[in-house]
Amino acid sequence: MSAKRAPPDPDPIETSHNNRPVQQVNGLVIVNYGKALLVEDRHGELQRCVARRNLGQIVCGDRVNWESTGTGEGVISAVAPRGTVLMRMDITRKARPLAANIDQIVVVSALQPALDEFLIDKYLIAAELIGTIPVLVINKSDLLDTETHKALDARVRTYAGIGYRVLYTSALTRDGIDPLAEVLAGKTSILVGQSGVGKSSLIMRLLPDLDIAIGKLSDASGQGRHTTTATTLYHLPHGGKLIDSPGVRDFRLEPTVAAELAQGFREFRPFLGQCRFHNCRHVNEPECALSAAASHGEISERRLESYRNLLQWMDDAGP
Repeated sequence: MSAKRAPPDPDPIETSHNNRPVQQVNGLVIVNYGKALLVEDRHGELQRCVARRNLGQIVCGDRVNWESTGTGEGVISAVAPRGTVLMRMDITRKARPLAANIDQIVVVSALQPALDEFLIDKYLIAAELIGTIPVLVINKSDLLDTETHKALDARVRTYAGIGYRVLYTSALTRDGIDPLAEVLAGKTSILVGQSGVGKSSLIMRLLPDLDIAIGKLSDASGQGRHTTTATTLYHLPHGGKLIDSPGVRDFRLEPTVAAELAQGFREFRPFLGQCRFHNCRHVNEPECALSAAASHGEISERRLESYRNLLQWMDDAGP
């Protein structure tokens, strides 16, 4: 997987449909409800749209051209090339896009529910492989006493040690909210993580006018009060965009080859290419540079085991 920046939005263009001239207007997909999508037009107004056939799956963050079919309604006629796209495997093992044109993947975790380092690793790998900035947020810091905070620090120290930004936040006390807002400013970020880690509470702190935004979405969609069951894009008050995705139990990466998977672990990269065998999978091969690095404390044993577990899962998943 690789990433490239999307080109600037094209200017509106004249075309014709059913032998009548129409004006195509660029828009941004705010939410996909399934049959209908909400698209923000150039003036910041929401349009309830359907998509023409054969456009593929359109997701939150996509830049599109749409044609008005009436007040507040339209048809999506084209999707601009994506700069980045976060993919996930569904239960049928089919890769599906979750969000497009994102700059940052913000992984939200907490001590309650239990911190899942394997899930964190998978999100960080996805961020590395598509060329986005990964950020780790430990929420509910108000629940941590001195001892539990110290123990949690030890667990996340590995991530900070290899260069990941780690923030502690509390939606209840507002601790860490301002630093998080600074990290989000000016970028398009997606918040991901387990159900119950407090993403919705964080968003309420980051978006003082959230109720107004939800009301506008509800009115434009015609589907009643908007909930967080759909991935949704919000504009941050100090610039930037924030995409809220529903909480998950698991996140499945797209299957890939061992060499590319290893590239998703940034601390592995200095040792790649130094193994005895050029096609080393870093499992149980002799004179493996990653195994040696782990035994010498140069990389994390747990992270190497995480890589091996993912590789085994991908082998089992098959083509």
